[in-house]
Amino acid sequence: MTSALTAFRQEHIATNGIRLSVHRAGSGAPLILLHGYPQNHMCWLNVAPAFAEHFHVIVPDLRGYGESDAPPDDVAHTVYSKREMAHDIVGLMDTLGLQRAHILGHDRGARVAYRFALDHPGRLARLGIVEIVPTGDFWASWQADLALRAYHWTFLAQPSPLPERLIGADPVGYIEHTLASWTRAKSLETFPPAALDAYRRQAADPARIAAMCADYRAGATTDRQLDDDDRAAGRRIAAPLMFLWAETGFPAQTGQPAALWRAWVDDVRDAACASGHFPMEENPQAVLDAFLPFFLASDGPAG
Repeated sequence: MTSALTAFRQEHIATNGIRLSVHRAGSGAPLILLHGYPQNHMCWLNVAPAFAEHFHVIVPDLRGYGESDAPPDDVAHTVYSKREMAHDIVGLMDTLGLQRAHILGHDRGARVAYRFALDHPGRLARLGIVEIVPTGDFWASWQADLALRAYHWTFLAQPSPLPERLIGADPVGYIEHTLASWTRAKSLETFPPAALDAYRRQAADPARIAAMCADYRAGATTDRQLDDDDRAAGRRIAAPLMFLWAETGFPAQTGQPAALWRAWVDDVRDAACASGHFPMEENPQAVLDAFLPFFLASDGPAG
């Protein structure tokens, strides 16, 4: 079927025991775009066509989101760990015959992207990160103001089924509040109507709400432990990193967001933009200005 992403084609690809819904367009070096919470592939609506003028652009829905499979969580919260989601992307690349790719991730997708960089360095050409700092570092940065703004990190991570039941009382209202409150303008007008409709449909599915909660339970447990283990072992990200952060987003509240990435990566470039937490929709030109030159300047071929 044809997506609301102009000229992108949708397919379902089996990988790592699940099926991912994937949209693709363009030709050239592969560029994988990974969305965040509480969104899906539609968050790239304003920028993916421009990327597809230069790259083979691959836009999956992460497991649990959009039209991808939403398997049940496990007791140890590994099913929605970023390590498991990165395995999904490795399997996707294998199916498409891709040895290496650029990856650009926002929010939860950015956490999958940097876990991919740590676990599968030979499969990554260049890494783009939008609006996050590493999971362990973000937890360590909490103080009262940040805790109030990022309350969803603890709320969604509460044991099942508490957050699912509370969100289930008005799931679309909850997601609309979340989206609007994280924008610079505090408004849903930021989001293209087709994207907003996709986010609302997703919120109305109890399986997707359960998956989102599982995603954050993994962030509070498995993902944090993986970061701590890698830091203790001195593991670092080998790929060059471009980091875009919003002037009124979450990383800005940590004080020195780029410095947190330099503790993990030798080659870090960063830029700030006028936006809330959703630059692809609030300031798409800033996203293109940051990442098109970065990925086009790759020293070696991807694919």
